[in-house]
Amino acid sequence: MLQILGELHFYSSMQVKEIFSSMGVACFTVEVGQAADEQGIQEVLYELTRWRSVPCVFVKQQLIGGWEETLQAHKEGKLHALLEINKGTPVMNTYDYDLIILGGGSGGLAAAKEAAKYEKKVMVLDFVSPTPRGNRWGLGGTCVNVGCIPKKLMHQATLLGKALNDACIFGWEIKQQVHHNWNSLRDCIQEYIASLNWNYGVSLRENSITYMNAYGEFVGSHKIKAKDSKGKETFYTAEVFIISTGERPMYLGIPGDKEYCITSDDLFSFPYCPGKTLIVGASYVALECAGILAGLGLEVTVMVRSVLLRGFDQQMANKIGDHMEESGIKFIRHFVPTKVGSVLQKEHLNLRVITSKMQ
Repeated sequence: MLQILGELHFYSSMQVKEIFSSMGVACFTVEVGQAADEQGIQEVLYELTRWRSVPCVFVKQQLIGGWEETLQAHKEGKLHALLEINKGTPVMNTYDYDLIILGGGSGGLAAAKEAAKYEKKVMVLDFVSPTPRGNRWGLGGTCVNVGCIPKKLMHQATLLGKALNDACIFGWEIKQQVHHNWNSLRDCIQEYIASLNWNYGVSLRENSITYMNAYGEFVGSHKIKAKDSKGKETFYTAEVFIISTGERPMYLGIPGDKEYCITSDDLFSFPYCPGKTLIVGASYVALECAGILAGLGLEVTVMVRSVLLRGFDQQMANKIGDHMEESGIKFIRHFVPTKVGSVLQKEHLNLRVITSKMQ
């Protein structure tokens, strides 16, 4: 017989119950704080065990101790021995899934397919909160939808443009002036991404992996609430969870940032050519975007708070910066934006950025 004396809402008490739940053992719990004779129970407990804190765990009338002692006994196999359970004996699965993964990016999808190889029952939850401009995407995560894949395709477009400029040197006679069409490039990229999204979905079905376009929220140690885009809520349980949600770009937190600015989450599906562009920041993502837009023939300026590529070798970072300046990209150094607004100039609505110089 297994008994736990404690307070169910205490974290340590919940952890003790999780240990026995993982072993498939039901617990009989006495909530000391809810008992009519709370003081009397505590006095008897101390007289028998010299133990005052809760939880206090007994297995077959033998004192195990508190949370730490119970965990140690579990690790050493003492609980299995007392309960006459073979440590290698699998416990009957009472969960909906063996594994639920939150996030359908590179890591989440790879983990799901790997678990499915071992005949595990797997679910993937993937939900993309729309950007301030309403942009959202499908399976595959940042890399496929708003990162590596569209970036490399746009980079390829810039290389082709450079090759056209160099072609005349090698004897190619191009009789008409060549212009770049942003809409054609964007549509090409988005069509290719859509094909990848589709293939990922097919791969999940072929591996008998359940996929839900829903936002997952933990409501228990082995239970989540899945909320879809229409607000419908469904609850699921699993033995193991993997959180593989990735990251999103961070806005500046200044007036006008979400109204007038975009991030890399919007760039590759932007509805029109950005034109003259100011890029705030000097991370590798910022510099990649600057190089791509400049390679497509746009006027680009990069605003740098301190150094380029913080955390990378600065000799190489400065060489990259020098090369970008030689390519026509302008840099504003040691400034940060404090406000973004619009201004009407010569019948055109332009953006105005107010900045502050770093000390």
